Amino acid sequence: MKLVYKESFVERLEHQIKYISQDNPTAAKNFKNELLKRIKVIPKQPLLFRKSIYFNDDSIRDLIFKGYTVVFRINPDLDQIEIFGLVKFQENPTD
Repeated sequence: MKLVYKESFVERLEHQIKYISQDNPTAAKNFKNELLKRIKVIPKQPLLFRKSIYFNDDSIRDLIFKGYTVVFRINPDLDQIEIFGLVKFQENPTD
């Protein structure tokens, strides 16, 4: 399966990286690299991740990483995984 990064995810990630880099640029870079490394594992076993707590849809899953939730959709018809949300704790992933 192919990974597709939606604009909503990219914008939230960039915002978070800028926020972290205000205090520690090295930590921001490490956070981004480690997160993207974890995301690249998703296509191997996407159903291994929990059903999303934000949506009532079995094809939408959550990857938990350092207190953040990456929300993604499994789309078997297009043979892709859409990464669309990044939230901290219980925020809404689409706001």
